Amino acid sequence: MKVHWLALLLVIGAALTVPLVSAKIVEEKNGYIVTPGDDTIRLPEISRFSSASISQGQAQWYSTYVPAGKSSFNADLSWGNPSSSLALTITAPDATFGPYYDSADGRIDGRINLRIFKSDGLASGTWWSKIYGYQVSGVQSYTYSASAS
Repeated sequence: MKVHWLALLLVIGAALTVPLVSAKIVEEKNGYIVTPGDDTIRLPEISRFSSASISQGQAQWYSTYVPAGKSSFNADLSWGNPSSSLALTITAPDATFGPYYDSADGRIDGRINLRIFKSDGLASGTWWSKIYGYQVSGVQSYTYSASAS
C-alpha cells in the first residue's frame, strides 16, 4: 500500500511543477503564440518605455531591437480611458501581429497587455510597434513599453 501512496504523491508533485499555460490564445502565426501579458512579470532584459499622446487617425511608431536567443516579446500599451480606442500592431522581422484593440487581452480597461512567445526563439532584429488612434476624441495620453526576454 505504501508504494501506491508514494506513486500518487509523485504524480501530484509532478503535476504541480508543470507551468500553467494561459487559457486564452489571442493569435497564432508562424510558430508564434500571442497571449494576454502577465502583470506580475516586470524584469525585462531589453526594454523600451515611452509616454506620449495621440489624436484620432494618428499613428506613432516605436522600435525595439531583439537579439538572438530571446523567446518572449512583451508589449504593454496603457491609456486608462476605455472611452478612447487605441490599436496596437507589432511587426517582427518575420511576421505581423494585430492590430489589437482594448479587448485583446480579455479586458476592456484602456490597456492592451500582450505576450508574444516562440518556443524556438524570436526572430532577431528590429521589432516595430505601431500605435494608432482608432477612436479618440481630442488628445489621448498613453504609456507604452516593449521588452524581450
